[in-house]
Amino acid sequence: MSDVRVPILMYHAVATDPNEATRALSVTPEAFAEQMAVLADRGLTPVTTARLAACWRTGRPLPDRPVLITFDDGYEGVHRHALPALAKHGFPATLFVSTGWLRGPYDTGGGLDTMLDWDQVRELAAQGVEIGGHSHSHPQLDQVSDATLRFELIHCKEIVSDQLGTAPASFAYPYGYSSRRVRQAVRETGYAQALAVGNGLARRAQGPYALRRVTVRRSTGIEEFERVVEGRAIARTFAGDRALTKGYAVVRRVRQARRLVSRSVG
Repeated sequence: MSDVRVPILMYHAVATDPNEATRALSVTPEAFAEQMAVLADRGLTPVTTARLAACWRTGRPLPDRPVLITFDDGYEGVHRHALPALAKHGFPATLFVSTGWLRGPYDTGGGLDTMLDWDQVRELAAQGVEIGGHSHSHPQLDQVSDATLRFELIHCKEIVSDQLGTAPASFAYPYGYSSRRVRQAVRETGYAQALAVGNGLARRAQGPYALRRVTVRRSTGIEEFERVVEGRAIARTFAGDRALTKGYAVVRRVRQARRLVSRSVG
């Protein structure tokens, strides 16, 4: 079981006509429905993030051919378009919400497109969607101070707990960025597992706080989607993403070093 490699699919907006800020990482409702049909036709078994991590933590067996369906941020189309497609096949999923982006009493106005409200989040939860945390205001957590990091994690958890009556067990790092300090803080806040990006298949050896996901976007064709869920040609499919990620990682390290220097000088 320890050698099982699991595709964790990362979605964002599901929309016919998203705005420019979310377009590249969105999928159309028709594409999402077709992708869910592929999972069903190929006999894959969707599970929640909490179930996958619990099985790997305890040694309990996973179902045959597991796959995870995850959504980040909290766009309204997850309720309007994705939920009917999930319900058609009886699929569970995980939604990671940025609590300051959702419509309602905690809205900071930072949402990039039309966002869910809390009634919709509760309905998603009632229909078998695990609700996880995705910070409060969606910052790059490895670039913020310790105090801001704690606020982002704790405030998100408290709001979800207050609105749903259950504390979120799973977390997804905004932008996929984390560090040892961030992962430790996520663990100390009480999240039992956390997802990164990495554009690779998830494995137990990655540890519960650094599980990898694969990006599904508007340009993902059905043949590419089929290869990804079958675990074929992952490295080739995401080679461009990895090159960009490595390059940007260097830029971010330089920026962080400059900030540390400026703080020490100041």
